[in-house]
Amino acid sequence: MTNVDPQELAKFSELAHRWWDPESEFRPLHQINPLRLEWIDELARLKGQRALDVGCGGGILAEAMARRASHVTGIDLAARPLGVARLHALESGVENIEYREIAAEALAAEAPGRFDVVTCMEMLEHVPDPSSVVRACATLVRPGGWVFFSTLNRNPKSFLFAIIGAEYVLGLLPKGTHEYARFIRPSELARWTRESGLTLEGSKGMEYNPLTRRYRLSGDTSVNYLFACRRPA
Repeated sequence: MTNVDPQELAKFSELAHRWWDPESEFRPLHQINPLRLEWIDELARLKGQRALDVGCGGGILAEAMARRASHVTGIDLAARPLGVARLHALESGVENIEYREIAAEALAAEAPGRFDVVTCMEMLEHVPDPSSVVRACATLVRPGGWVFFSTLNRNPKSFLFAIIGAEYVLGLLPKGTHEYARFIRPSELARWTRESGLTLEGSKGMEYNPLTRRYRLSGDTSVNYLFACRRPA
C-alpha cells in the first residue's frame, strides 16, 4: 500500500491554485524558503548537483534549487499541486526541472543512489509512516550525498506555537494544517536516519518572531527543526 493519507492529499490539493501566492496560506513557505535553501546550498553545494525534492507540492523549494543545481526532480502524490508546479516552472523559464507523481518508496526502488542531494521538507508529519520515507530518501541518495529533512517537534511548546499560535491566533496557517500526534521528536528522526544508514551532520531550528513577522534559523529545535544528513561514502 502507498504510504499516503488521502485526507492530507485532498487538503493541499484544494489550495493548489494558491501555492505561488506569497500572501496566501503558503506565505510561511515563501518566507522560510530562502533560509532553508541557503543552508542546503552551504552544506551540499548545489552547483552541478542532481537534486530530488520529496513531497515537493507546488514546487517552491524545487524550483529554487533548480536555479542552482544542474537538475532537480520534484515528486509528490498530489496531482493538482504538481500541475501548478509544472506550470510555474514553464512560466518562469526553468527548464532543468521535472515533476513526477510517484511515492518516494517507489522511486527508491526504481532509482537507488541516483541523486546527489535529497530534500524532504515539511512532509514527514503528513504521512502515516514517516520512517518509510526516511528509508527511501537514504536509498535515493548516492554514497557521500546529502539528505535534508525538516519537520515539527512534539512537545507542549510546539503544540502551543505550531497549532494554537500559528493556526488559531496568528492565522499563519489554515486551521487543521497539522495534527499534533504526527509531530516527530528529534530523537525519533535521528533514530530513523541512523537505522537507514545515514549520519546526522547538523541540525537547525526555525523560529518565528510575531513582532517582525520574520523567520530565522537558530539553535532552538523545540518547535520547527531541520536535519542535515549524509550517506557514508
